[in-house]
Amino acid sequence: MRAADWIFEVEKIFQALECPLVQKVTLAAFMLSGEAGVRWQGPLQRMIAAGIHVNWENFKWLFMKKYFPRDVRHTKQVEFLELKQGENYVAEYVTKFEDLVRFCPMYDGVGNEEDKCVKFVSGLRPKIKQVFNSQGITQYHELVYKCRVYDEDNRARVTHYKSGGPMKNHNKFGLSSKGKPYTKCWGSEL
Repeated sequence: MRAADWIFEVEKIFQALECPLVQKVTLAAFMLSGEAGVRWQGPLQRMIAAGIHVNWENFKWLFMKKYFPRDVRHTKQVEFLELKQGENYVAEYVTKFEDLVRFCPMYDGVGNEEDKCVKFVSGLRPKIKQVFNSQGITQYHELVYKCRVYDEDNRARVTHYKSGGPMKNHNKFGLSSKGKPYTKCWGSEL
């Protein structure tokens, strides 16, 4: 998976530098270091010899094919498609979801926000899913924010009531249970 992380980091650099499309391959090849840089020369020469245009998309495709094998990619895709929140906090589920979604292009990207939201909701715990399933939220970041807040508030409420909450020292009639009502007579001590 280091190959996918490397591509991600390189694309962040390209974006920060506003790198022109025509320079991306040259800069990426320059950034390959050590054995990876040496091993990259062979596939690059084969691409040129085969008449394949060496653009950024072809570079990424060849790089991922060489350094991130298909079986590993498929494993990550299946892991994403089967991802469930389980007992994790929504924030933990979001982290795992965002780490894996990049391996499923049909859910990643701005044009796929609605599908991404549907997939995200489908992996939530049933109680949270029930709340958000019918809301039709199609903006991923809005959905994540609302689910996270709901989860945190719900967990805080459960913790509060498990600890006894504001009624801890009161019986079912709202009276304090610290002392027994018959231990003191009216106006005198027993």
